[in-house]
Amino acid sequence: MNQTIQEKLAVLPAKPGCYLMKDKHETVIYVGKSKLLKNRVRSYFTGAHDHKTQRLVQEIVDFEYIITSSEKEALILEMNLIKKYDPKYNIMLKDDKSYPYLKITSERHPRLVITRKVKKDKGKYFGPYPNVIAARETKKLLDRLYPLRKCNNPSGRPCLYYHLDQCYACSDKPPSEAFYKEIIQNITSFLQGGFKDIKQNLTKKMQDASEQLNFERAKELRDQIQHIEVVMEQQKMTLNDRVDRDVFGFSYDKGWMCIQVFFIRQGKLIERDVSVFPFFDEPEETFTTFIGRFYLHENHPKPKQICVPIGMETELLQELLEVDVHTPFRGRKKELVELAMENAKASLSDKFSIIERDEERTILAVEKLGEALNIEIPHRIEAFDNSNIQGVDPVSAMVVFVDGKPSKKDYRKYKIKDVQGPDDYETMREVIRRRYTRVLKESLPLPDLIIVDGGKGQMSAALEVLEDELGLNIPLCGLAKDDKHRTSELLYGYPPSVVPLSRQSQEFYLIQRIQDEVHRFAITFHRQLRGKNLFQSELDKIPGVGEKRRKLLLTHFKSVNEIRNASLDAITKLGIPLNIAEIVLTHLNEEKNEEEAYD
Repeated sequence: MNQTIQEKLAVLPAKPGCYLMKDKHETVIYVGKSKLLKNRVRSYFTGAHDHKTQRLVQEIVDFEYIITSSEKEALILEMNLIKKYDPKYNIMLKDDKSYPYLKITSERHPRLVITRKVKKDKGKYFGPYPNVIAARETKKLLDRLYPLRKCNNPSGRPCLYYHLDQCYACSDKPPSEAFYKEIIQNITSFLQGGFKDIKQNLTKKMQDASEQLNFERAKELRDQIQHIEVVMEQQKMTLNDRVDRDVFGFSYDKGWMCIQVFFIRQGKLIERDVSVFPFFDEPEETFTTFIGRFYLHENHPKPKQICVPIGMETELLQELLEVDVHTPFRGRKKELVELAMENAKASLSDKFSIIERDEERTILAVEKLGEALNIEIPHRIEAFDNSNIQGVDPVSAMVVFVDGKPSKKDYRKYKIKDVQGPDDYETMREVIRRRYTRVLKESLPLPDLIIVDGGKGQMSAALEVLEDELGLNIPLCGLAKDDKHRTSELLYGYPPSVVPLSRQSQEFYLIQRIQDEVHRFAITFHRQLRGKNLFQSELDKIPGVGEKRRKLLLTHFKSVNEIRNASLDAITKLGIPLNIAEIVLTHLNEEKNEEEAYD
């Protein structure tokens, strides 16, 4: 614990608020809240902790705190700060997913569509459907049952669905508004639980068709009835009051928490959501923050009621979400909460082996790599590789690994500007110079370790730029390959020496993944650039000839040689100005003369 932290701990207030933990780059790595800042923040730096919290504390070099007037304000502020800083240790629900709705449009000829956005457009929305497959199957069923518009054909031009009795908008005499109004009422009734009445009605029609010996129609009705049974009756009723509610349960162990949510719509359990993440505060407070973010920041629609386990702060959540938050003590709702808790415990147990294996491959491998190099844990690694063919179309690429995982949003591509010919060392100097000049200029995060694909020469070139030109002291490694182009050795130090890594160790597999990824990224970029240049036409070099004129000329004359032999009159007839036509012919004939003189 450094002197700055000790001094700040001594003056922490006994009030509610939020705290922001920072690393050596002054980056916010964790945001938390507490009823008593004094006790909570001090707890990180005293006593024994699990491995997750130890890892967090090792990175903390400073912290800030913000006092609030209430616990509700602290919760809202915590969620806003997490959204603003996106700290790496506040990892939960970052997929920002939204659930689909079924929508009947408000057009003259309404359509039934699936959408993820609810707008004030006079449309009629049903849902949400946490299971997108259920939404699609329900739409398919309704499309079979009700002839809403399914095409863009004008009246009098029937579509395929018209012949299947599934779309009347394109008929000679389109349906009236009253006809559509009745269909919309039927769909509304269907989606609100009235599908059993519709099923009975279809059954009666099927029997009547059978009695009239209209077996083809009877078969169609039978198929529709079976489809209703498959799509709508596969879900059993769980509650009889038809209230939309979300039921939460959670479990935690070894610094990890699993939260399970049951989505109940119209009394039916239609889907569940499972989230597993590390946590560093009290379980109940982490659970409360999760629910706040779940609805306010992650775009999950709020139901009529939320059910939570015993001991949760229902009043705080109810005030925050403006929804009935309930702790059931008996009956079917209590059983559902217990079932959610049991499922969360089972999910956490199932995922532990996967979590531990993933940690071994990533963050633990990063820690061991730092130990092997005798440097601080290299949480952020930036790796570079060059690619060219005999100096043609030279490029370089950078990939970034954060805590052992690729951060693709930080990847960068570089077209080499100042190097002539196949000079790998000068190429490395240029790309290192460009990358870290920009990092310093824009105050971007510096890496904890730089890896260059190459041996002593590439390392020396990169170090010259970093230390002599930019004044940066960042650990730098080189990766050498064997004769089969596979990762062979990790070089480090000055003069560079081989770092003794076991080829079966996770840290060796990590640098192997980094080298493979940066090579893949660089060579893919080089192939894209080379392919683009190969397909460039001579016309692209002529001033005044853009993409449209180039396509016009090649479409009419078929080849550059035919354009060269064409007359001015033939070119201007295509709508190309006379001065541009003269430039085209002059340029193409000069190119031909130069080629003949060279030969």
